Amino acid sequence: MQFTDLGIDTRLETQLAHQGITQPTDIQAHAVPTALAGHDIFAQSKTGSGKTLAFLLPAVQRVMKQKALSKRDPRVLIVAPTRELATQVFTQLRLLIAGTAIKAVKILGGENFNDQIKALRNDPQFVVATPGRLADHITKRSLQLSGLELLIFDEADRILDLGFTEQLKMINEQANHRLRQTLLFSATLDHAQVDALSRNLLKKPKQITLSAANEQHSDIKQTLYLADHLDHKEALLEHFLNQDDVGQCIIFTATRADTSRLSEALNAKGFKSVALAGDLTQNKRLDIMDSFSRENFKILITTDVASRGLDLLSVTHVINFDLPKHAEEYVHRIGRTGRAGFKGNAISLVGPKDWASYLAIKAFLNDELKFASIESLKAKFKGLKEKKPEAAWDKSKEKAAAVKKPAFKRKAKPKKPTAPIKAPMNIDGDTPMRRKKKPEQE
Repeated sequence: MQFTDLGIDTRLETQLAHQGITQPTDIQAHAVPTALAGHDIFAQSKTGSGKTLAFLLPAVQRVMKQKALSKRDPRVLIVAPTRELATQVFTQLRLLIAGTAIKAVKILGGENFNDQIKALRNDPQFVVATPGRLADHITKRSLQLSGLELLIFDEADRILDLGFTEQLKMINEQANHRLRQTLLFSATLDHAQVDALSRNLLKKPKQITLSAANEQHSDIKQTLYLADHLDHKEALLEHFLNQDDVGQCIIFTATRADTSRLSEALNAKGFKSVALAGDLTQNKRLDIMDSFSRENFKILITTDVASRGLDLLSVTHVINFDLPKHAEEYVHRIGRTGRAGFKGNAISLVGPKDWASYLAIKAFLNDELKFASIESLKAKFKGLKEKKPEAAWDKSKEKAAAVKKPAFKRKAKPKKPTAPIKAPMNIDGDTPMRRKKKPEQE
């Protein structure tokens, strides 16, 4: 199938051809015609499947070819869970609208609020935003959504997991009119909050499900290694980074502090690495991502802040220095490699603290996930034994035991003999004499 078969504008085809994109992916082939027909969409597709273009192509075509409902309000609003993902979407959007009169604005937390107000006053047709900062602009009335034509939620499950339910309700209420079209994309549809959200946002949606959230990625080779402790993990990590087939690599850790510590340790050993954490300013985060995308650094060390939204074809390896707490995040982490048909490698280090996460991931993927080992770096740790469940108490046995064994009766204690009542004594120890009764008078 070619993009011409999807019914998109020739100008968009030309822009895609400049980027070397000639054939649509499965999610694009299903979603683009459905969105162009005006239907609401409830779609699920695995990471790296090309869903960004699946909603951008019909959105840009709508702005190009249809008359606007409002001259001042934005026509398309795209909501993404993180700044990194919103930036990626905005970058792809700018490539599609290059050379046109279409204007787009990016609204993210951590950037100057007043500058964003000025940008919104230029009446952009597209707004790409994170939910928190978007809600702030709605509250301050610097953004109106009454004329919005197309509302798109990217990674809706992640938006809800980050606690933005109330912000999504506000956005929906501000743009709630019968002509609005809504596209909701999620990594999983088997999510109670996503299901509830879809019923409130969507009108007679077309559901598109191409792959389960726990489906294995055929282009990613997954390997796990046991580790005894932190020093053992670092020795294994150094071994893998020294291999010739490693291009750019993303290393995931558990905490922000771990990213800085590990980056400093690798730089001291001669590796060019940089740490990305959620507590950095937005400008600093963008600088780091820009430097990494330009391949100024070979290694990016981060937390789950970058598990979604990084689309870099030069990333050959993803290493889980620590396993994620949530099994779904494992799929998103390893999905940073093996993109757009390229092969990738995912390596996970499993120590005693990671064992519960390993079991959760194994159950989620319904896969054994067997371990490999390096001859010179074999681990003594072989996994934690699962606790045996306590046997249920059988009441029938309790009753049977009660019948067989007679009830225990305590022996009655012998009664102590009561001491004779002593005669009254006076202060000298003598028994006082009793007076005789006076004879009764006649």
